[in-house]
Amino acid sequence: MTRQIDTDDEGLVRLQKLLAQSGVASRRKCEELMLEGEVEVDGEVITRLGTKVDPRTAVIKVSGKRLPPISDHAYLVLNKPRGVVSSMADEQGRKDLSSLVADRPERLFHVGRLDTDTSGLLLLTNDGDFAHRMAHPSFEVEKTYVAEVAGRVSKGTIADLLAGVTLDDGPVQVRRARVVDTAADRTIVELVIHEGRNRIVRRLLDHVGHPVKVLTRTQFGPVVLGKLPVGAMRDLTDAELGDLLELVGL
Repeated sequence: MTRQIDTDDEGLVRLQKLLAQSGVASRRKCEELMLEGEVEVDGEVITRLGTKVDPRTAVIKVSGKRLPPISDHAYLVLNKPRGVVSSMADEQGRKDLSSLVADRPERLFHVGRLDTDTSGLLLLTNDGDFAHRMAHPSFEVEKTYVAEVAGRVSKGTIADLLAGVTLDDGPVQVRRARVVDTAADRTIVELVIHEGRNRIVRRLLDHVGHPVKVLTRTQFGPVVLGKLPVGAMRDLTDAELGDLLELVGL
């Protein structure tokens, strides 16, 4: 995430100045946080005022919360509409993500994907290492989906989902599941999983007898879709990016 930080000839900056310019607090308050032992750099508590750090490489935590490094990379949240392919250039000529990011100067790519009929939260970046780790199943970053499904979902079905379901390409672990709303012939359910296999949520719910009618991803790790309009984009906040970097060990 790009921020304008004044550094010396060696590319270093005083730690309290970096914290203040990053929006942590006033410089005076940042000095107090350092003196109170609330600031870590590369795993070491720093209490000496005037300590200089490299703002691009230092792993800084304030009261246990990660502060993202200074970076020229872009980290964005997109509310992907239904009917848009998760590709920057679809070979079949279908509507893809390129039309939604046409005004961005960077060459962006998506973190994982949402199937064409699924809307909601999609991360975009030009940071390859970040994208790889966020999408890799070994890091188990949780994703939250809200689905409108056919039929009334029972407590027993929720229990079955939480116990684990085996599909034709292997078992699926559901971290959390709950019924949000019900009607005579449909149910709104929320599922939290960490996997990103193709159409995994649709196949999972179909397997337990409740085909999906409408599906939206509402959360990716700590990042919440919230009220972001369909088709709109925003930058990740420093807090969101810091939490994601911490999740995947960057």
